[in-house]
Amino acid sequence: SFGETIGGVGSAIAVKRGKYDIDDGVFSGVLVLQPDRGHNIDAPIDWQGRFHTFDFTLTPYYGTKALSFKDAQKTLELEYVMTRLFTDRADVPVSGADADAIRSANATAGDPILPIPSGRNAILSTMPSAPAENHIAFDPEGVVQNADGSYWVSDEYGPTIHLFDSTGRLIHSMNPPDAALPRTAARSINFTSASDPSSGRAANQGLEGLTASSDGNTLYALLQSALMQDGGSSDDKTTNRFTRLFAWDVSAVFSSSSSSWPPPLVGEWVVPLPISDKNKSRATSEVHFLNTHQFLVLSRDGDGHGSDDLSSGYKGIDLIDISNATNIAGRFDGPTGAIAPKGQLIAGVTPALYQSFVSLIDDTQLARFGLHNGKPENSQLIDGKWESIALAPIQDEDFPDDYFLFTVSDNDFQTTNGVSLGKKYDDDIDVDTQLLVFRVTLPSVARGSVEQAISFDG
Repeated sequence: SFGETIGGVGSAIAVKRGKYDIDDGVFSGVLVLQPDRGHNIDAPIDWQGRFHTFDFTLTPYYGTKALSFKDAQKTLELEYVMTRLFTDRADVPVSGADADAIRSANATAGDPILPIPSGRNAILSTMPSAPAENHIAFDPEGVVQNADGSYWVSDEYGPTIHLFDSTGRLIHSMNPPDAALPRTAARSINFTSASDPSSGRAANQGLEGLTASSDGNTLYALLQSALMQDGGSSDDKTTNRFTRLFAWDVSAVFSSSSSSWPPPLVGEWVVPLPISDKNKSRATSEVHFLNTHQFLVLSRDGDGHGSDDLSSGYKGIDLIDISNATNIAGRFDGPTGAIAPKGQLIAGVTPALYQSFVSLIDDTQLARFGLHNGKPENSQLIDGKWESIALAPIQDEDFPDDYFLFTVSDNDFQTTNGVSLGKKYDDDIDVDTQLLVFRVTLPSVARGSVEQAISFDG
């Protein structure tokens, strides 16, 4: 609706509350699809973050016979509805340009220091008009819709978590503990994504995952990989296995109490990422609440369509359990607080339990829908980047623990016929957005919690 190419929409998804229905085995509803910072094959651009809504109709196919790709596409159909643009509370557009400056904390508004692009930004200097220094630098990754229609959104630049109203206008912002904020060797904060800091989140490895308890009272955020002081790196994946999951009590956020912001940190746990046979971590791209101690986590490599390597070795929506994990909240949260120096977990800290669950690259399952992993390179090749999870109820009396698990790819806006910021672009490749839906059995989900989280109305 703004004349720009839709892409990257799998960075985060949600089944919209109160818009889900079942009619004779056909499921319909509305998906909220959120892209990240825009077309950035060459570099981040001054693109305004947004989310889209699509009506969907799901007609599950349970047969073993392989469908043609054309018929497979009919099992999940989408229709574009609308787009909302994100703005600051003063209606100032956010910007996808790299954060090379800092906005000071605003005690009156309750805002912490925030990443912003400045007029010195090399990308902005090429734009017709560089934004003023009050634009929030925004690389949205996770999304959670609240009961009142507002949205929590996690940002990778900060890493920061923002609360927006239903129109996309900012309400509040908060940062994770100091340990996660990117700092130089001199311990000054530098939010740029162009290079790794000395401590804090690695470049482009911020709060990828965001989820909330079914009652909305606890907000969880998961870093894509380890902090720099915990062996993190945007390049070396052999030491960045031990990442962190944070939890905040947001039960008072929507009250009239002036003391409800920022919400208190109530939990923090170490999550061990899966590793390859070459000892390289599979970074995580999403987290989804199941109950107070179990979560779905999406971990993967970046291989597949849109990547140089067409054959993927791992794309999994897996399970983690923090029942016996050490709650380290407040213990290692100082500016350089470390739990795994050089990638070695310290004694006395028990990580979460990690268990593989659903493979997105199972050859048999892909073939049933006309898809494949590895050559040839065509529209039926599984995409490289998958970054989202959503659950929806099936309401099958014979299988009450079964749910639909949605996931969507992030195609990085790659197309031969794109438009962004009023200009055409050609990436010499067309990478379609792909959506997959699995039927899964999750007896650990509290009965009715998924229905509660999406206000099931069928």
